[in-house]
Amino acid sequence: MIRILTFAVIVLALGFGFSWLADRPGALSIVWQGQLIEMSLMVAASIIAALVAAVMLIWWVVNAVWTSPNAARRYFRARKRDRGYQALSTGLIAAGAGNAILARKMTARTQGLLSADQEPLIHLLDAQADLIEGKYDEARRKFEAMARDPETRELGLRGLYIEARRQGAYEAAQQYAEDAAEKAPYLPWAAQATLENRCRNGQWDDAIRLLDQQKAASVIERGEAERLKAVLLTAKAGEKLESDPVSAREDAKHALKLAKGLVPAALIAAKSYLREDNLRKAATVLEPVWKNEPHPQIAQLYVRARSGDTAIDRLKRAERLESLKPNNIESLFAVAQAALDAKEFAKARAKAEAAARIEPRESIFLLMADIEEAETGDQGRVRYWMAQALRAPRDPAWVADGIVSEKWLPVSPVTGRLDAFEWKAPFGQLEGPVEDLTIENAIAAAPARAEPAVKTIIVEAAPETRAEPKPAPATPIEVKPIVSTAKENKPVPIEAPVGTDASDKKADAVPFFGGAPDDPGVKKSGAEAEPKTRLKLF
Repeated sequence: MIRILTFAVIVLALGFGFSWLADRPGALSIVWQGQLIEMSLMVAASIIAALVAAVMLIWWVVNAVWTSPNAARRYFRARKRDRGYQALSTGLIAAGAGNAILARKMTARTQGLLSADQEPLIHLLDAQADLIEGKYDEARRKFEAMARDPETRELGLRGLYIEARRQGAYEAAQQYAEDAAEKAPYLPWAAQATLENRCRNGQWDDAIRLLDQQKAASVIERGEAERLKAVLLTAKAGEKLESDPVSAREDAKHALKLAKGLVPAALIAAKSYLREDNLRKAATVLEPVWKNEPHPQIAQLYVRARSGDTAIDRLKRAERLESLKPNNIESLFAVAQAALDAKEFAKARAKAEAAARIEPRESIFLLMADIEEAETGDQGRVRYWMAQALRAPRDPAWVADGIVSEKWLPVSPVTGRLDAFEWKAPFGQLEGPVEDLTIENAIAAAPARAEPAVKTIIVEAAPETRAEPKPAPATPIEVKPIVSTAKENKPVPIEAPVGTDASDKKADAVPFFGGAPDDPGVKKSGAEAEPKTRLKLF
């Protein structure tokens, strides 16, 4: 742009000069060696301009001829460099695709066209080709050479780190990551590996310092950095809760400022206050977290804050939690448990059923089984609710990378990832329940409660006696002998309330005319034959 403006200014100046001379005509006389030369001013100016142009042209031609060898060398050097970079690009693409033959071919071509000092990526291509071909020792030596060069130090450490992890040398890999993070904390891979290692070793202060460096270097976002710092502070507080409760409480409260819904931090701070018998401040820590995200561990610590409380006191504290977060499964479950301990079975059953309507879980049906056991002792219904618990979805737990833990941990025991544990249902359960486990259907299908049994006492009536007829005094009449049989005695059922004994009632005993229970006895001649198809029960 500047050249164009300069050219335009020169042209305008020349045009203005010639126009100025054209408006002011004159003659120019030159006497040189006795000869007089006369010409106008315009002609003289034109001659001068032509001479200047001729001199410039001659200078350009001479300069071009003089510098042509260097220009030719630059041309061929640039062409060679372009060919080398093209071969380097093709080789890196081939190495990334796993084409060892093409990668090695392009490596040789690149080394012939470019100098290693001129382009450090030649070392990377050579090392990648060795890795593809399985020459790991050669590749490691080349990465070590790159790590000694200040220009390629980070690239060499990265290669050594990946190769060490591939071979299972985790200590060496961690050392490479530490070196890279010390020299360049802005490298995400080095900072992440170093952070995980420090967390695994319990070096919480060093981990927090490295996290602050990452935040200052804008490697991670502010929100993520604050969450991870809160997790590190919570882990630090958990380790010194027994030895230094006050310091642990301060770290936990700082963590809660960074992440308000961090349940483990709230639990640690509340436990620290409870060690000082400060129930009020413990409640002020737990209640905001409960409002934000109800958690069963918070409910357990809140309800059983004091060991000397009665069951009624614990029930009142559970109802306090329910008032803070109504119509919540955790609130209802906490009240149901406390009501069961207080032997208020109607309230416990109502709260448990309300919780099951929101989300049927294994623990809710087990609680209903406990309520049934404590209230009625009906084993049929107890077994029914336990069977429903087996088919219900599992309760949430602390889960990270497929591992279920009873308590929260700052890092995953599998991958070492920070803040890996989540409160959710464990993996491995069915996508949906086997049956329709709505509480209405479950209650409708439950067996009826056993009513108090009514004892039935059977009293057999005595056989009726008939008076024999007196013979008439009239003329004797031939009378055939008649064998009179007593009417069949039918048992009369009499219901008696529970607790009455039948032996207290006086009744006529029926004589026993049979033999032993296993003796069929002698068949009477006058007895009617029973049908063959009749099943005799008595």
